[in-house]
Amino acid sequence: MPIAVDAMGGDHAPTEIVKGAVLAAQTTGVEIALVGRPEAIEPLLPRGGVPGITIVPAATEVPMDESPGKAVRYMRDSSMGVAVHMVAAGDASAVVSAGNSGAIMAFAVMELRRISGIDRPAIAMPLPTPLGERMLLDAGANVDCQPENLVQFAILGSAYCEKALGVERPKVGLLSIGSESGKGNDQVRATFDLLEELHAAGGLNFIGMVEGNHILDGSTDVIVCDGFVGNVLLKTVEGVATTLMGLFKEAMHQSLLAKVGLVFLYPAFRRMRHKLDYSSYGGALLLGVRGIAVVCHGRSNAKAIANAIRVADRAAQNQVVDAIAGSCEQMCNLAARRQ
Repeated sequence: MPIAVDAMGGDHAPTEIVKGAVLAAQTTGVEIALVGRPEAIEPLLPRGGVPGITIVPAATEVPMDESPGKAVRYMRDSSMGVAVHMVAAGDASAVVSAGNSGAIMAFAVMELRRISGIDRPAIAMPLPTPLGERMLLDAGANVDCQPENLVQFAILGSAYCEKALGVERPKVGLLSIGSESGKGNDQVRATFDLLEELHAAGGLNFIGMVEGNHILDGSTDVIVCDGFVGNVLLKTVEGVATTLMGLFKEAMHQSLLAKVGLVFLYPAFRRMRHKLDYSSYGGALLLGVRGIAVVCHGRSNAKAIANAIRVADRAAQNQVVDAIAGSCEQMCNLAARRQ
């Protein structure tokens, strides 16, 4: 089955979305269905089309500032709505969208349904660390959360790391302003108590509170927070990375000696830039629904879209949803009994 790509979602749609789909089709051979207005998509494709790419018509698109509730009620014929429905109907193996993240979650919940025991899906974003990728969730799908929601995010992240990434007994940390159990707001302290109980019952491998300065050191496999904090955190990391790259380039051109040094340092600089570049990761999986949905950065370029399609294809090939569903249901039942 093809991967359904929301061609009209994102700040640079449809131009960058179509370019990314063409790049992915040409380099991976994956089948892609570009969903959107044909009159906007067709002029962007190479003359004669691209093998493996088809166009699925959709009447409209979801604006980036649209409310998720209004989108699912009145915009089912949008590119996002049609793309998600294709997955639900078995006409696509996954959906990829750089559009309104709240709306993609709402469509996914309505069409794909939730995994048993999960009230709210969460965006699981990979973070670069010296020890490899680590997961942060929620990265922006749920701004306001109850402690029970954060416990479910922890369960989703742990199940994904264990079943899909092969991490044995993933270490789960709760993001807070201090490592002591009494630190944080009411939401964080209540969540800490629930996670401690689940850990004591033999569920999660909960290691306690995690401070902001330990997010990128690789000591924690799964970092849990609400979507407001997670989204601010990710954009802060992106901003810091961009600033560091700019400062490095500026320093390298301030003297002849620095320019000579750049010749030897450039390979290391390029590897560092790749690790910190969000487009290298492409997109993040929306965990907690019975289908594969990949949420991309709103500013995604062609490279990011192509990589997001690869993420979706890999998740479909590895049957990620089936792999984590059973583990999540068991742990959610255990958590419900403890509560």
